Amino acid sequence: MRMRPTLSWTPTEDLPPGTTDLQPVADALSTGGVLVLSGAGISTESGIPDYRGEGGSLSRHTPMTYQEFTASARARRRYWARSHLGWRTFGSARPNAGHRAVASFGRYGLLSGVITQNVDGLHQAAGSEGVVELHGSLDRVVCLSCGASSPRRELAVRLEQANAGFEPVAAGINPDGDADLTDEQVGDFHVLPCTACGGILKPDVVFFGEAVPPRRIEHCRRLVREAASLLVLGSSLTVMSGLRFVRQAVQAGKPVLIVNRDPTRGDRHALTRVALPLGAALTTVAHRLDIPVDDPAAP
Repeated sequence: MRMRPTLSWTPTEDLPPGTTDLQPVADALSTGGVLVLSGAGISTESGIPDYRGEGGSLSRHTPMTYQEFTASARARRRYWARSHLGWRTFGSARPNAGHRAVASFGRYGLLSGVITQNVDGLHQAAGSEGVVELHGSLDRVVCLSCGASSPRRELAVRLEQANAGFEPVAAGINPDGDADLTDEQVGDFHVLPCTACGGILKPDVVFFGEAVPPRRIEHCRRLVREAASLLVLGSSLTVMSGLRFVRQAVQAGKPVLIVNRDPTRGDRHALTRVALPLGAALTTVAHRLDIPVDDPAAP
């Protein structure tokens, strides 16, 4: 399956309005077997902007496509310069209340699984286990020639050494880890090859236009089949790789619930869409279910 390079979505039909009633979400979780599907919106409270919400990065930034990355050395230089700078901020992001609530639901046995469209690793950092990273993770790097995989932190050290003095000021950070830099700021940034074979290195994430591994897709389909309900958190469902699981759940007669402040491409399939900030909404649900949500800032 290829991840369609769909960057925007405009409703073509009247969609059900959002609500502030969290009871259907609490009811679904109380019965257990809930499969979570999360998107960029769950990480905005950690300082990582989403793509399409208010102030989303697509208003100023077009994500790299697989075709552009593999075809152009100039595009790879631009990508790695921006990604290297963005990693300094992106890699230091911490889970927020929404991530911690999801982890608490899992610890109390209310979830059948977590699928995330995000590449930030924040669900795992909050304590969620068995998370399926649909689009991969920025903390790994893979060689397109020999397939060798290595930690991102190792490449970050090599890039720091090869680009001493590279300290541009970025206009912003994006959900894919890119920093907003001009071509002048990118300059002659040095891109490094694979240490094993000299091949092209790529972050172990699915770019727009790239195929999501079939085994990963089938794993997610199995999770949908086994779930009692699907809870979508912070995703506009614009990209088909996430929307297809909503459609699968509906076809199987499983309820779909969405928590997202803006309308989504899946609203017409959903039992409800709660239009509230995710951190506060999920914390409220946890309190209704008498489930504590760990707060690292608490004494």
